[in-house]
Amino acid sequence: MSDGILKPEKDYSKDADKLIPEAEQLAKTDVQGAIDKLLGLEKQARQASDLATTSRLLVAIVTICKNAGDWNLLNDQVLLLSKKHGQLKQATTRMIQTVMTFIDQTPNMDVKLSVIEALRTVTEGKIFVEVERARVTRILSHIKKSQGDLNSAADILCELQVETFGSMTRREKTEFILEQVSLCIERGDWTQATILSRKINRRYFSRKPKKTPEQIEQLKEEAEEREKTRAPDEAPMEVDDDVTDLKLRYFEQQIILANHEYKYLDVCKHYREVLDTESVENNPEQLQAVLARIVYYIALSPYDNEQSDLLHRIQQDSRLSTVPVESRLVKLFTIPELMRWPHVSEEFGPHLCNTDVFDAQPGQTAEDQAHKRWQDFRKRVIEHNVRVVAKYYTRIQMGRLTQLLDLAEEETEKYISDLVTSKTIYAKIDRPARLINFSKPRDADDVLNEWSSDMKNLLNHLERIDHLITKEEMMARILPTKAR
Repeated sequence: MSDGILKPEKDYSKDADKLIPEAEQLAKTDVQGAIDKLLGLEKQARQASDLATTSRLLVAIVTICKNAGDWNLLNDQVLLLSKKHGQLKQATTRMIQTVMTFIDQTPNMDVKLSVIEALRTVTEGKIFVEVERARVTRILSHIKKSQGDLNSAADILCELQVETFGSMTRREKTEFILEQVSLCIERGDWTQATILSRKINRRYFSRKPKKTPEQIEQLKEEAEEREKTRAPDEAPMEVDDDVTDLKLRYFEQQIILANHEYKYLDVCKHYREVLDTESVENNPEQLQAVLARIVYYIALSPYDNEQSDLLHRIQQDSRLSTVPVESRLVKLFTIPELMRWPHVSEEFGPHLCNTDVFDAQPGQTAEDQAHKRWQDFRKRVIEHNVRVVAKYYTRIQMGRLTQLLDLAEEETEKYISDLVTSKTIYAKIDRPARLINFSKPRDADDVLNEWSSDMKNLLNHLERIDHLITKEEMMARILPTKAR
């Protein structure tokens, strides 16, 4: 198939101007005769590399088939014309783009599917019509989804590797991938959804349009005009437009995926990305809702250095004053004081359970995430209390610790064991003596290093004292001399 960029050997445009109206008139009585009449000139124009005339003739042939209502003939002509020897790529692309506009004009669903299947057959394996194939496949996926066949819709759309399409704009690629991820989430294929979502570079969402809306609209019009004359191997014109809608869709999906895996810290980071969106900052209701969820998920995150740092940075955010209940909750997690679970549950429980994040009552299904998050919240409160006790006590009796934590002995041992396993605290339980020791034992090297440091400090102090005594003696000798 020719590249369609050669200089035409002969111009058949005048012949086409005369022949196409005659063929359209003949098609009212003899469709096949009209097509045969155009095919003769199409062959001459194709062999002479006359792209403009060849494109017009291909479009005229498929339009005649459509106007006659003979959709089977249309499908046959699309397959036949695309396989002609030396067929020009751009002419084939124009024909396929024209037929794509006929899809919504089909009389019934069976005819629509037959046209889509013909276009998918023609475009299979051809790089210069990869964008058209992707768009037709997307239409087919929507049809399958509307028919209730979610698995087929996801399989059809996910077979497209749009990230490798050089002739597709970056925005359209992102839209395709987001739709692929959405279908995978709907059918519960979490692994595939996670893999597909990694194909999107987050830095794309940090781009802000450098032009006014009027300039962007003008650029879009220029891009559409350029698309009509663009060569198959030429990259499309990129328009620096606003991608806020794509950013919100992307992070909404990321929040769903992270929530499914109970990765609360990742959920908190995703909400912080949403918070930095201009449309969210300018909407007080959305701003408060996002701030509240940031607080909920940072409180649900397991304690580590990253979580602690993020928690303190969230507390310093001046916008947190718009959500006073969540602001008090953050403060409780940042100060080294005990949070008695009965008091926390009574103070914050009704407010938290009014959201879709928490639910104090167990649900009907085993995958009740809201109730699971409520249990995890209780766990984080208890773990905070254990860390506070470990900070102020070197040893404590089991009875006193259970009283401080409002837990039974078995549950207390479990939480201490979990924190020791995660290396958050050091603890050793002496069951016969009913003691918990939080002081970490030191080896000989640590003791020797501490003794060496203490001795060094002591010698520095002695040297300083000796210097001051010597200074006072010298001053005492000088003063009597001045008096004489």
